[in-house]
Amino acid sequence: MSRNGSGTGWLPDASPMYGNMFHTGPWMLMLHYNLFLRYNAQDVFDSGNRGDSQFDAPNWAMLMGQRFVGARGLFRFSAMLSLDPLTVGGNGYPLLFQTGETYNDEPLIDRQHPHDLFSELSIGYTYMLSEQADVFVYLGYPGEPALSNVAFMHRPSALNNPDSPLGHHWQDATHITFGVATLGLRYGNFKLEGSSFTGREPDEERYDFDKPRFDSRAVRLTYSPSANWSLQASHAFVKSPEVFEPNEDVYRTTASALYSQKQAGDNRFFTGSANWGFNYVDADHKEHSLLLEANLQNDRYALYGRYEFVQKSATELGFAEEIFGHDAIFGVNALTLGANRQLLEIGTVNLHLGAQLSLFRADQELHPVYGELPVSAQVYLRIFPNVMMP
Repeated sequence: MSRNGSGTGWLPDASPMYGNMFHTGPWMLMLHYNLFLRYNAQDVFDSGNRGDSQFDAPNWAMLMGQRFVGARGLFRFSAMLSLDPLTVGGNGYPLLFQTGETYNDEPLIDRQHPHDLFSELSIGYTYMLSEQADVFVYLGYPGEPALSNVAFMHRPSALNNPDSPLGHHWQDATHITFGVATLGLRYGNFKLEGSSFTGREPDEERYDFDKPRFDSRAVRLTYSPSANWSLQASHAFVKSPEVFEPNEDVYRTTASALYSQKQAGDNRFFTGSANWGFNYVDADHKEHSLLLEANLQNDRYALYGRYEFVQKSATELGFAEEIFGHDAIFGVNALTLGANRQLLEIGTVNLHLGAQLSLFRADQELHPVYGELPVSAQVYLRIFPNVMMP
């Protein structure tokens, strides 16, 4: 069970599972959730003119269930909801250098978009051919295609960080796809799968269901060499992901490694992730992203960090073509360090107080707008369930 991540992605078998488990008849149900009540200030020293601040509450909750069907079949469902549209706002939360999606028919720049109310409604069926092999089908509306690794909201190495990665739209932005169908085969610790899905990213109407198009495709190979590792490589053709660039298709390639190691004692884990994503549009629009993150969970406190490098175009960052030119691409570095400590434990619910700092360093051409080394800070209360111990 600990191998199951978002969509059909695999976590390392040794990954911690935070949630509540229930049994009713033939069903096994699990409830996962994450809520941050926070104050978020971007560019606290006003190094540039792109910073903003606000009180908000990023959040999500997921209910998963599965049951056996006959001697060889397994049926599962997942339902994930987010109240981001209410608790974060239609224009999302401030995050320097972040781009993607829209609000009031304008692109969101230096802000992370909210997630849709219905972030996943999916079903899946697995049929065991033998102890070594099985085949499966996964259908989602919305759901997640076989592209990149487990989405950041579900990676143990990212659970303590309230922010989306800056490389979200280079790596795992397809985790909310309105229309996805995946077929796959597992043999031993290898899994090969392919998806047909909707390339267009969710629109700014966060409470509805977008039109399914099934105009894009992806293929992914995953390998778990041991209980501590999960490796994947994937490639996709994404049809017209951005509403403001309807004629721009993206070829997205990703590779990643996830690591998890249980330490001595209860709820003590070290988890890490290394993700690379590459978006290719044409010879003049080729952009890389790299993410390294780690989390040390030591029962009642956690220490975590994330480093990112991402290439973003002048257009994505909101600059007119006459300023830098249509094909200008800039490198952005971001380093985040954070910690939190348990305040309360009520039944299976944890309340932690935490804080984090982020430092950004972009190419010199962007210093007049963003500053040389903008610093962001936030404090938060995190509410989440206990770890489920074997």
